[in-house]
Amino acid sequence: MISLISLQKIIIKIAFIFFLFSCSAFSQENIIQDSLQTGYSSDDSMFVMQKSPLKAVLLSAVVPGLGQIYNESYWKVPVILGLGYYFVSVWVDNNNLYWKYARLYSKNQIEDYKRVREFYRDQRDQFAVYIGLTYILTLVDAYVDAQLFDFNVLPDPVTLSPQLQISVKF
Repeated sequence: MISLISLQKIIIKIAFIFFLFSCSAFSQENIIQDSLQTGYSSDDSMFVMQKSPLKAVLLSAVVPGLGQIYNESYWKVPVILGLGYYFVSVWVDNNNLYWKYARLYSKNQIEDYKRVREFYRDQRDQFAVYIGLTYILTLVDAYVDAQLFDFNVLPDPVTLSPQLQISVKF
């Protein structure tokens, strides 16, 4: 005899499978109806991206912020350069203090100098990670911004309802 708990699990699984099939059939039906109403077919036109994600990443890799200029996201450039300047300047300060206390410790062998030296070394290494993450996030932002450059979220002029025009090309 089937227990009540296992019967509930079976009913939930069947309902979930039914939900998945009904959603996919509904979405396919809408796509077919939309293409019949508008006369648009995926074979009628070819989508061409205005911005190249590879070019945006390469530009941003050479000079951080240049990919954002290419993508016309001008407001991001001062943010990127400001963060980069801050992280590099703090890294340089921590590096100078590390070497200062390293010299003092090598001369005097005082444990306080060693502790402070290790603190500045850890801070220097931490800001090196911040610099690397900022650089990588700049590249990712340039790539995503170029991919979404053509993404249109303007309302439909006839119905004034929001519409999404998404194109995916593999």
